[in-house]
Amino acid sequence: MNPLLVRPSPLLFLAVFVLAAAVRVQAQGPPAESDAVEAVGTSTSRLGRAPGSGGGSLGNSPNTGQIIGGRPGISTPKGIPTSVSTPGSISPTLMQQPIAPPESAPISGASVPLFGVISIPEGTEDDGPADGVTLDAAIATTLNRSLDLRSKFFEIPQSKADTLQASLRANPVFYADAQLVPFGQFNRAAPGGPTQYDVNVTYPLDVTRKRQARTQVAIRAERVLEAQYQEAVRQRIDDVYDAFVFGVLAARQTVRYAQSSVKGLQDLTARTEQLHQKGGVSLGDLNRIKNQYRTARLGLIDAQASYRKAKLEMGSLMNLTRPEIEAMSVRGTIQDDAPPPPPVDEMLRIALAERPDIVSFRLGLHRAEADVRLARANRLNDVFVLAQPFTYQDNTPYGLKSAYSWALGVTVPLPVYNRNQGGIQRAVLNVDQTKTEIAELERQIAIDVEKAAQEYAVTRQEVDELKSEVIPAARQVQQEAYRLYLSGETSIVTYINAQLDFNQVAKQYLDTAIRHRRSMLDLNTVTGKRIMP
Repeated sequence: MNPLLVRPSPLLFLAVFVLAAAVRVQAQGPPAESDAVEAVGTSTSRLGRAPGSGGGSLGNSPNTGQIIGGRPGISTPKGIPTSVSTPGSISPTLMQQPIAPPESAPISGASVPLFGVISIPEGTEDDGPADGVTLDAAIATTLNRSLDLRSKFFEIPQSKADTLQASLRANPVFYADAQLVPFGQFNRAAPGGPTQYDVNVTYPLDVTRKRQARTQVAIRAERVLEAQYQEAVRQRIDDVYDAFVFGVLAARQTVRYAQSSVKGLQDLTARTEQLHQKGGVSLGDLNRIKNQYRTARLGLIDAQASYRKAKLEMGSLMNLTRPEIEAMSVRGTIQDDAPPPPPVDEMLRIALAERPDIVSFRLGLHRAEADVRLARANRLNDVFVLAQPFTYQDNTPYGLKSAYSWALGVTVPLPVYNRNQGGIQRAVLNVDQTKTEIAELERQIAIDVEKAAQEYAVTRQEVDELKSEVIPAARQVQQEAYRLYLSGETSIVTYINAQLDFNQVAKQYLDTAIRHRRSMLDLNTVTGKRIMP
């Protein structure tokens, strides 16, 4: 008896095991959808949640883990995952969440800090040097240098890479095996076999056009991201408005008002000292005036420090270097010399058409509808076509001629069950959800436009009334008290009270003028278009 038939060699065991395991060579392709970290177009992004991304059908393919079988021939490859037919499952960089660089905190608040005694300067407002940084230049520099925006911009080319990945076709599967390999050899005493060697190629056919549907979802997700980036730009421009108006212009105007007050109190102190020397006023009155003068000087120092801080914050927002910030001067005005804005209805129409946030949601609705088509395409698995060009049957143990043959086959999944009912239902509900979000955002935009228009109208009326009526009256009272004090007809207390009243009027005017200048720029923000200078 052949000893191999009784006690097989361990080496033979190993060789047979390797052959029986079927050497499976599969060209490198994307991972199965169940193994993907995230799918194209999911909401994790530095730009925030992507509108219309809740359908999730890119991750709901019913093909994952299907077994190919049922083809003609003796050799049947088993365990080949059909995920090779769905190359859209990727781990996109676009949908990762990197750590954001620290953003410059916007300068907020509608009130100018009161530093000591302030007084409205005589003459026209100083807009700054001719070569100073204008609002337009500040916006352009910020958009060009902002590291935060640059980081977010990278998501656009990344989304284009995701679109390319989603459009890739599936790779065919190469399969080779050896079957009916004996422990020893077959003969007439121990019949079996014949030993068979197979080589075949299986190719998936996307009969429901899942690849095209997946590509459309990725393309529309890309457009949503582009609109989201524009929304990030709109918000950053609004930060520049804050830094320019509430920060630098407000601080510079406070410095001018404080300088005017210091100059006036300096003259008053000199006149009071002369009166004191002549016995016209007491030492207590002189000290009261000196205290007012010292308070005004301290207020000027604080105002100048706040001006430097405001320039530093705006320079940081613009991503300027420290020497550039120190050398920076600003050119701008808080005066409203522009024509009135369009009517509220016209501004609302502009906002609904131009604002990137509402545009992104409308594009997100198209993306959600594409998700529905993809979810429905994912109901059925791919059809697999088998080409087996080589089958060799070894008949030498029987003294017969060995045989060569070929085979063709097809594996068709029977649509007995809808494999993606939950995915389809989720995608359809996501369309309705996105429509509801659009309606809510449109409602909020209408409120934003109405509030901004009212703020503009109210502050403009207040500025006009303060300039034409309140300030002249307060100035007349202050000047009359000053004249009476110098002539000795009233006490220093009366003059100081009149000065404090005028100080409050000056403060109110400066606050209101700054608020009105900011309200002009708010109209640009709420409409998404530059309608005011």
